[in-house]
Amino acid sequence: MRILITGGAGFLGSHLTDRFLAEGHEVIVLDNLITGSLDNVIHNYGNPHFQFIKHDVTTYIHVPWDLDAVLHFASPASPKDFPAIPIPILKVNSLGTHNALGLALAKRARFLLASTSEVYGDPLVHPQPETYWGNVNPIGIRGVYDEAKRFAEALTMAYRRAHGLDTRIVRIFNTYGPRMRLDDGRVIPNFVSQALRGEPLTVYGDGSQTRSFCYVDDEIEGFVRLLMSDEPGPVNIGNTRETSMLELAELVNRLTGNDAGITFLPLPKDDPKVRRPDITKARESLGWEPTIDLEEGLTRTIAWFRERLRV
Repeated sequence: MRILITGGAGFLGSHLTDRFLAEGHEVIVLDNLITGSLDNVIHNYGNPHFQFIKHDVTTYIHVPWDLDAVLHFASPASPKDFPAIPIPILKVNSLGTHNALGLALAKRARFLLASTSEVYGDPLVHPQPETYWGNVNPIGIRGVYDEAKRFAEALTMAYRRAHGLDTRIVRIFNTYGPRMRLDDGRVIPNFVSQALRGEPLTVYGDGSQTRSFCYVDDEIEGFVRLLMSDEPGPVNIGNTRETSMLELAELVNRLTGNDAGITFLPLPKDDPKVRRPDITKARESLGWEPTIDLEEGLTRTIAWFRERLRV
């Protein structure tokens, strides 16, 4: 297959690139490097099945080759990005999605949209099944991401219904692992970086809010199975183990040997209190469920961060 990945120099996109190249596919990566990094894909330079094109997908996308699949993974995704670059986030998920869908339609390629658990907002249903419509503040600080992804899903379904495009939608729950940005702003990079520097870990609120963390290798396996299946989605891909922020902080401190403890700060506005996927559809349609537990995944992630931080 010849596969084009927007955002392919980012955290998830680069792991997908490696997976497809390892399976013998050709991969074209499009990325404007606003949050992605060439460091994530440079090891593939020289591979005749790989090429990188620096391009902003909010502008027209043209490639001269036939394509079998277009995977739209371009988008800043960290809460740190929401107040810093709100308009680019809205544009990449609206204009960028439109352009990526148009490319897939022109090439008669299968299209996979990287959506997010944030479409559920601060959920009133727990765990969250794909049938839940969500509880999102459209004008809140997180709305630039949450509503942009909801629009991207609606646009994808419009192309499926109006043009018969072969589409897939994956709703990604909290994912972690090597190649996350050191300054990402999400909780695991924050905790691991602070712990490796011997600093107290910053917990917001009382630490009772929860997330469900899926190691990147498991997440990528779910994406590939969805792409190759006949399931259009949306499909939740994430880990069902729910972990409080306080529990996570204590675990990171233990695994890094950090004895600086924990400090508490006010909870950010609209921060979801709970997050856990219902993965019944993924189990039944894709035969997928995560296999790497949190302690093992964190151990691998800490080793990668330790090397990058040189501590």
